[in-house]
Amino acid sequence: MAAPQQPGKTPLRPNPSPSPTGSAPKRSRTMATDAAAAGPPASKGCPAMKAEFAKHAEYLNALNDKRERLVKASRDITMNSKKVIFQVHRASKVNKEEVLSKAENDLAAVVNQYIGKLVKELQGTDFWKLRRAYTFGVQEYVEAATLCRFCKTGTLLSLAEINDSLLALSDKSVEPLQINVADLSGELMRLAIGRISDGEVEYAKKICAFVRDIYRELTLVVPLMDDNSEMKKKMEVMLQSVVKIENACFSVHVRGSEYIPLLGSSADPDYSFFGASDFDQ
Repeated sequence: MAAPQQPGKTPLRPNPSPSPTGSAPKRSRTMATDAAAAGPPASKGCPAMKAEFAKHAEYLNALNDKRERLVKASRDITMNSKKVIFQVHRASKVNKEEVLSKAENDLAAVVNQYIGKLVKELQGTDFWKLRRAYTFGVQEYVEAATLCRFCKTGTLLSLAEINDSLLALSDKSVEPLQINVADLSGELMRLAIGRISDGEVEYAKKICAFVRDIYRELTLVVPLMDDNSEMKKKMEVMLQSVVKIENACFSVHVRGSEYIPLLGSSADPDYSFFGASDFDQ
């Protein structure tokens, strides 16, 4: 018969028998006493550390809010710049001056209303840190501005001219936006196809030569860029645009007798552009 247990003492437990496999026996689980469960007193929170975490949390929240504002501004710039591009594509020999004048006014409104907000948000290191939040809107604006310039003067809008127009919106000490014009080739391709459908073959050839020159010059610059992965993709798209314009111009040049009368450009079409001025119909 077991001996009676004295109050306040833990009963003795027999040693576990060794495992038949020869490995160390498993220790049985025991419930910790109140004295063992009680650890060291809880340390008081460090006010300096809490203040530091609060400062970082406030900075991250402000950065996220700024990113959302930049994304919204970029969407507005993209939407309104596309409207300008669609408007330029509707220009023809009859209403060219009127359409381009209205497009330039709408483009100025995009700069004052939307890009102005963008420039004010981009101060200090935020220019590079938040670049992906606004780069697509800026590229769309540059595309619209360069398309307007080409349709008006036949020249390319330079980076210095774009930066000068944007510097007026903010402090001149702020680094200007870094932009590119590679997306312009797609709109010029659409413009060339549209001009061919209107019978303006020579103007389409001019666009073809212009886009070809841009591609040739950029093939020398892109390999020297540090981060050129995005530009390599744009160069592939640009080459496709060049090929499409060349094929369209070549088709009209070779099969002009089939295309030109159907275009309604004139009652007596001129075939001198492919060496058959006295073509006998």
